[in-house]
Amino acid sequence: MATKKRDYYEILGVNRDAADDEIKKAYRKLAMKHHPDRNPDNPKAEESFKEAKEAYEILSDVQKRSAYDQFGHAGVDPQAGMGAGGAGMGGFADAFSDIFGDIFGGGRGGGRSNVYRGADLRYNLEISLEDAARGTETRIRIPTMAECETCSGSGAKKGSEPKTCPTCGGHGQVRMQQGFFSIQQTCPKCHGTGRYIADPCGSCHGAGRVKEHKTLSVKIPAGIDEGDRIRLTGEGEHGVNGGPAGDLYVQIHLKAHPVFQRDHDDLHCEMPVSFATAALGGEIEIPTLDGVARLKIPAETQTGKVFRLRGKGIKGVRSIGRGDLLCHVVLETPVSLTERQRELLQEFEQISQGNAQRHNPRAQSWLDRVKEFFAG
Repeated sequence: MATKKRDYYEILGVNRDAADDEIKKAYRKLAMKHHPDRNPDNPKAEESFKEAKEAYEILSDVQKRSAYDQFGHAGVDPQAGMGAGGAGMGGFADAFSDIFGDIFGGGRGGGRSNVYRGADLRYNLEISLEDAARGTETRIRIPTMAECETCSGSGAKKGSEPKTCPTCGGHGQVRMQQGFFSIQQTCPKCHGTGRYIADPCGSCHGAGRVKEHKTLSVKIPAGIDEGDRIRLTGEGEHGVNGGPAGDLYVQIHLKAHPVFQRDHDDLHCEMPVSFATAALGGEIEIPTLDGVARLKIPAETQTGKVFRLRGKGIKGVRSIGRGDLLCHVVLETPVSLTERQRELLQEFEQISQGNAQRHNPRAQSWLDRVKEFFAG
């Protein structure tokens, strides 16, 4: 009994909507881990390496990945659809399909199909940090190719209809004899459709489709981050000759926030603290995504100190808990001083210089190092 194959996405440990770079990165990681050179005399590692290699070969190829997404392993099995007596030829046909594809066009189940899946599309969507944190629903307007209403998608002028191609007799392919080989290729007149339009529609010029715009509703999950993608199945370009439509990938970009900077699930912000509050201590208000929080500032706080408010960050899409809010202290120098303020600060400076080592230990230490540098 044949062993059931594992899902290729499961083997590489990626989602079904994973980008090409993500798939490549996952494969490299597994290949380095299970490579036979690094695991000599380890059959299990060798099997895992072969399994990852096979998965990558399928998922890194656009056409093979599309076939796998639609039909599973049967869509990419070289022996699938061969018919009686075809076993063993699949590997040969795969290996030399680029060279002998036209010659052996009918060798894998009756010739090449002219039904193609529509192309995938990408839409860049910019959202605010608040919407990314809480989740939202938005509407986007995208261009699309829709069926021509004038000709109902036939491509022919109203009152007429496409005719059977006289060159291929409606088969979409023509056969040519070259020595021992019978070469089958796409019909040059109808381009594989089996029909040709003698009198094309004036609206779509024979294409059967016209460019339009449609509005889609997109649900943004809470915790989504920069670069994440949302897949809308079947919202890409229409397929060719009745093929399935492609998918639309909505690429998320976060707008710059005036207060916060996001780092995965954590948030960072600068916290201006006055000279007096930093020296004497006090309590200040800190903005968070949930409102205002109060933070106690201990006496003698220095610039650059970081205060962590746990659970005040963002709960990522794949995270269990919320991240933290990290507040970076920035000591604010007083500006636009009055005469009285100047006098007080000058008096304070004179008193401090009397015992600089005690009141300004960092400045005194820095001065000592400078003196040693120039002296030595």
